[in-house]
Amino acid sequence: MTFDALLAQADRYRITEQALKADADSVFVCIRGAHADGHDFAPEAYARGCRLFVAEHPLPLPADAEIVTVPDTHAALAALACAHAGNPSRELAVIGITGTKGKTTTALLLAHILNSAGVRCGYIGTNGMDTGDGRQALTANTTPDAVTLQNALREMVTAGCRVVALEVSSQALKLGRVSGTVFDTCIFTNLSPDHIGPSEHPDFADYAACKRKLFTDYPTRAVLCNTDDPFSATLLADTHAPLCLRCATASPADWTVREIEPYRLGTELGSRFSVLRAGGEPISCRLPLIGSGNVSNALLAITCATERFGVSPETAARALAEVRIAGRSEVMGLPNGALAVIDYAHNGVSLRRLLCDLREYRPSRLIVLFGSVGERTRLRRRELGEVAEECADLAILTSDNPGFEDPTAIIRDIALGMSRTPHMEIPDRREAILTALSLLRPADILVLAGKGHERYQLVGSQKLPFCEREILKVAGLCP
Repeated sequence: MTFDALLAQADRYRITEQALKADADSVFVCIRGAHADGHDFAPEAYARGCRLFVAEHPLPLPADAEIVTVPDTHAALAALACAHAGNPSRELAVIGITGTKGKTTTALLLAHILNSAGVRCGYIGTNGMDTGDGRQALTANTTPDAVTLQNALREMVTAGCRVVALEVSSQALKLGRVSGTVFDTCIFTNLSPDHIGPSEHPDFADYAACKRKLFTDYPTRAVLCNTDDPFSATLLADTHAPLCLRCATASPADWTVREIEPYRLGTELGSRFSVLRAGGEPISCRLPLIGSGNVSNALLAITCATERFGVSPETAARALAEVRIAGRSEVMGLPNGALAVIDYAHNGVSLRRLLCDLREYRPSRLIVLFGSVGERTRLRRRELGEVAEECADLAILTSDNPGFEDPTAIIRDIALGMSRTPHMEIPDRREAILTALSLLRPADILVLAGKGHERYQLVGSQKLPFCEREILKVAGLCP
């Protein structure tokens, strides 16, 4: 059988790259991963009844196994997934959002604005999947594997979504997870070094090149860029999109922001600002999220909602004032007058921005509790320590999804970036949080950084239940 012939009958089979899920009704696609090669698991898939395989080279299987060879099984998996699901992206306006930081916030702000305006919008990304009607599911990755993604897009069509806000990670672009997806609009938030290491990107050039793919390798009707970031010039020069819109908080653009001011209303921290479309009148906005970075994300969301789906800027601004995003600048008031902030900031750039933004509220002390993910790039660790050294009054170093790494070794790597700022080392994150709470004085701000929305701690191969908000609740320190 040729691959084209298989593609034509993809709806007859279940498509899988997991040998444990293979059976007589499956096509098993052999995928090379960072730590394992799916070709090595073909015999297990065969033992489970599978007889149809897609591979990059011949497989040592009995004669009744049919093997379709292709140059790239990542691309083949995506093509089969699209065909099996009936190419759902052709029935949706898919908004692809990429960048180092801000993907989740921009996507969820956009989905919130559109749903508030009566335009049914689903969401797929770091915070899970949402069909726009409150039905939610978790995702294993920021951008799911191709099969999960296309099935989710089909579910969005069935649920009545017109639009889907989709976070597109660099790994998704590198591994072809979104191949075959039709994008209506592609949005760029910002770019800085991240995800560089043995199992991710070999260097920053590769990381940037993968981000660029969304704007050059995928036909799209429109591109929106945060032109405060210099990498936007490359994207705008290289894209073939018929509509390009520039958004900025610090330079002239099609859409701009004026007069950003932090505010505090009780325990709510956020920003007030005005949005201005070129040639238009300023629209006042209130965003209950901290800092200029989130203002930039909000500007991209407003621009997309207005320019692509006809939502008025005034309607978008009203929606913003009511938004809440789990694990993103999530503020809780504590009985003694201190505040706790849960945020997903997990590298030096995002942690620095968060801590500097919180300084605007003039806390008595700024205390930060954080760790660094195991089995990923070690470059982050010292950088995180250096940021805490520069921006915090006290740091508590702890665990953050250590995986199979020794948490104390990760903490030692972080501590290499610290010499002057007082810090504590408490590997058990729950114990670390309770210790931090016991140290708080009125008017302190405690930042719980790194886990954000997550409800687990990855230890070894186990995802153990762990939710920072629940820990605060059990301690009786937040509603």
